[in-house]
Amino acid sequence: MKITKFEDIIAWQKASKLTLNIYKTFSNCKDFSFKNQVERASISVMNNIAEGFERQTNKDFRNFLFIAKGSCGEVRSMLSVAENLKYITKEDYASIHKQTVEISRILSGLIKTL
Repeated sequence: MKITKFEDIIAWQKASKLTLNIYKTFSNCKDFSFKNQVERASISVMNNIAEGFERQTNKDFRNFLFIAKGSCGEVRSMLSVAENLKYITKEDYASIHKQTVEISRILSGLIKTL
């Protein structure tokens, strides 16, 4: 199946769900700079997939996928801090961590195909 729009990309769909999950999970976080950073990192995952796809060259798309993968790692890193500071529960940590690992795996596969 040929992908004609970025919304059809599974990694983007999952990154979109990750972003919604991050916003919901951190909605009551009082550490506003931390909250802002983790939200921006999650949005960066989905936006870099979208921007790279819209560039319409495999080289550009691949570069943006690497950036998205890096942002996904940033979210995962911040989750560790959030759990240690008790900003989120162990359950939220496990759930979101699982999402980020899956997205990173999908991005790696997509990068390899390009």
